Amino acid sequence: MRYSFFLTLLVLICFSFPAIGHAQENNVQEGQTDEEDGSASLHHDTPQPAEQSETPENQPVILYNGTPKKYEIADIKVEGVKNYEDYVLIGISGLAVGQTITVPGDDITDAVKRYWRHGLFSDVRISADKIEGNKIWIRIELTQRPRIADIHFNGIKKGEREDLQNKLGNMVKGMQITPNMVDRAKIIIKKYFDEKGFKNAEINIIEREAPNDKEQVYVDVNIDKKEKVKVHKITIDGNTVLTDKKLKRVMKKTNEKGKLINLFRTKKFIDERYEEDKQKIIEKYNELGYRDAVIEVDSVSPYDEKTVDVYMKIYEGNKYYLRNITWVGNTVYPSDLLNEQLQMKHGDVYNQKLLDDRLSNDEDAIKNNYYNRGYVFSNIDPVEVNIDGDSIDLEMRVMEGPQASISHVRINGNDRLYENVIRRELRTRPGDLFSKEALERSYREIAQMGHFNPETINPQVQPNYEDGTVDINWGLESKANDQVEFSAGWGQTGIIGKLSLKFTNFSFANLFRKNDNFRGFLPQGDGQTLTISGQTNGQYYQAYSISFLDPWFGGKRPNSLSVSAFYSVQTDISSQYYNSAYMNNYYNYLYGWGYGNYGYYDNYESYYDPDRSIKMFGFSVGWGKRLRWPDDYFTFMAELSYQRFMLKDWSYLYIRLNNGEYMNTGNCNSLSLNLTLSRNSTDNPIFPRRGSEFTASLQITPPYSLFSNKDYSTYGRDNYDEAASMFKWIEYHKWKFKSKTYTALMDIQKCPVIMTRAEFGILGHFNRYKRSPFETFYVGGDGMTGYSYNYASETIALRGYENGSLTPYGSEGYAYIRLGAELRYPLMLENSTSIYALGFVEAGNAWTDVADFNPFKLKRSAGVGVRIFLPMIGMMGIDWAYGFDKINGSTQYSGSQFHFIIGQEF
Repeated sequence: MRYSFFLTLLVLICFSFPAIGHAQENNVQEGQTDEEDGSASLHHDTPQPAEQSETPENQPVILYNGTPKKYEIADIKVEGVKNYEDYVLIGISGLAVGQTITVPGDDITDAVKRYWRHGLFSDVRISADKIEGNKIWIRIELTQRPRIADIHFNGIKKGEREDLQNKLGNMVKGMQITPNMVDRAKIIIKKYFDEKGFKNAEINIIEREAPNDKEQVYVDVNIDKKEKVKVHKITIDGNTVLTDKKLKRVMKKTNEKGKLINLFRTKKFIDERYEEDKQKIIEKYNELGYRDAVIEVDSVSPYDEKTVDVYMKIYEGNKYYLRNITWVGNTVYPSDLLNEQLQMKHGDVYNQKLLDDRLSNDEDAIKNNYYNRGYVFSNIDPVEVNIDGDSIDLEMRVMEGPQASISHVRINGNDRLYENVIRRELRTRPGDLFSKEALERSYREIAQMGHFNPETINPQVQPNYEDGTVDINWGLESKANDQVEFSAGWGQTGIIGKLSLKFTNFSFANLFRKNDNFRGFLPQGDGQTLTISGQTNGQYYQAYSISFLDPWFGGKRPNSLSVSAFYSVQTDISSQYYNSAYMNNYYNYLYGWGYGNYGYYDNYESYYDPDRSIKMFGFSVGWGKRLRWPDDYFTFMAELSYQRFMLKDWSYLYIRLNNGEYMNTGNCNSLSLNLTLSRNSTDNPIFPRRGSEFTASLQITPPYSLFSNKDYSTYGRDNYDEAASMFKWIEYHKWKFKSKTYTALMDIQKCPVIMTRAEFGILGHFNRYKRSPFETFYVGGDGMTGYSYNYASETIALRGYENGSLTPYGSEGYAYIRLGAELRYPLMLENSTSIYALGFVEAGNAWTDVADFNPFKLKRSAGVGVRIFLPMIGMMGIDWAYGFDKINGSTQYSGSQFHFIIGQEF
């Protein structure tokens, strides 16, 4: 009886409060939700004599000591929230008009809990406005949590603040703040600074009510990072096979401070990195054959406020060797071939790392061979079937499965090109057998197009186990690839400006039809390239060019068509420089060297005549084809070009005639055929990490001298016009070879890369008395094209020396060589900007006579630099180089040189 009495009394006390349901937030007090460190409480009025009665406000009271009744909801009203529609708020409750509920019962309690779980409300009250018969009118009163007016991060740097803002996600200005949001933010911030080595960081998030708006709060995120926690000492016990020193070198990210050997290694202690390093230790033992090696005990204990001590005890176990390797289930490849590809045999150390690499990780791994033949569902499971002493028998269980064909190929993220322009580059087409090699090649081809960020190209392979096919979804991120180059250089007459427009997504077909899908300044969508450029120094120097390239002429095969034309005019020193300090200093320089006796200083106005000029124009048509042999990285290009050189009393070109004079007036023509064989297997057009590229070319003109039956050794000796006619049609054969290789030093995305270079060129002749004065090599400096006295030459860079210094005025370059190596390190590889630093060594030289060509007599240099690639500008950079050798009889070394680059790469 006593227990019944106390139970009845407890029920009456617990259920003697007003309203149907009410829950209110009050810091870990009565009324908090389960989600907010408490549980929701329902409050009800004191019991009345009848089962229901009216309050002074005519509101019915529910008696919880009465018998529960079923009511049909006649209406639901919501109050207290302005920013949401009523039907949305009612939907959260789970209640609906017409629904039958039990009062008192769980329906109202569950509705209150749903609001709390939603997290956007700080107070929830559900009451009955009216009850008539079996119908009830419900009122839901909500108090909305405040919205964030602003967030202030205190105690951290600008970069850290930006990182945290990106990581916190929905905790931003304008969002409602909830306890869950605050707790999540603390966890994220704590993890962020843990990863940076600030293990003792303290985070305190405070909400301040906005003074003019009670519905908004200011959020102060106060962070005290403390000091970085570093490793004081690492103690290792139980190891005999590997010394402490070797094991500590295996641990790449957990290193002791104060050790000279760790000068360039991180000393921060980060839990995740420590766990990775422990796994590296076990992998190292497994690599040496110790398959049973384990870390029996490890601990991390504070040494002081800034450092920790790390202790590990290792059980090494025995060393194991391979005895027998058998293959089971293989039908595609015979066991002998698989053993040969595995590169592991009887008696070898049981190297588990090598085993994994040869099965799946290496480029020529066995699984990749299966994948390249469509066996996407294949699997190879190495099972240790027998362990006898220190010997292990392996059974390689092969599940080949069916060959998978490609079902669907989807392209996402493209908003620059017609989709067929992308699909024609893919080696993965619906109906083809799946091939990993084809997938990787498709990635390269898309990257080489230049219209998408190569760092984010993501082909996702989705196997369809039901029908034995795969779907390939290409995730692309478009980037602007058109380039606007505006540059300025300094020539002997002052500033020379250049403007170049390069449109890489041009569409010639859309010139004649309206296309709303690709609107812009020019018709686009077909991936064709249109380049227009102009370079001028006012009246003194002007050059204009236009070119067009269609990489898939006709749209069915990868045969390219290129068309280009150019025009340039260059006069002598213009009159605006006659009285300049530059000219006065220049002639004082000449006079000081003894030329004054010849009247150069007194008569310079007649010597430097602006009417003297050279004009050049030309055009070319090229056709290219991708080859399938020796492999499909090769391309062949044939180009027919015509150029005309018109000289008018021009003294800067050394065309020596048989009569001892130099030709300075007349017209020269060049009709040439350029044949180019090239191969490019690089993985990225901006920052290659792997692959190579080479180009071998022959440019040749008709051998007019072989057909003329003239003795050019004496031809025109007494007649200038007759002698000059020898060069009406110039002749030559020009041989060039250029190569580059790229090798990544680590198998990670952001890693150093070594680039090596070798190139040479030779300009030959059919008759030694008719050597071409054009198409020579202008060697030295930054390699930038543009104005020079040697306007009709090909510019070749050799950093550490002044522009053209290896082929000085009067000594044309008929042969050259250039060798070099660069160590490149990426600083930023993003869609908008790519930046990398480099250090280089290189050597080269040029010769006026091909017979003097000597690859062991080179001018050397070394230096450092940086490259920045901007999509709208192209490649820019600056190099500092030091030339170690003397040139042209100089008594001084070339020494320190700065070189600038814009719009092209060396």
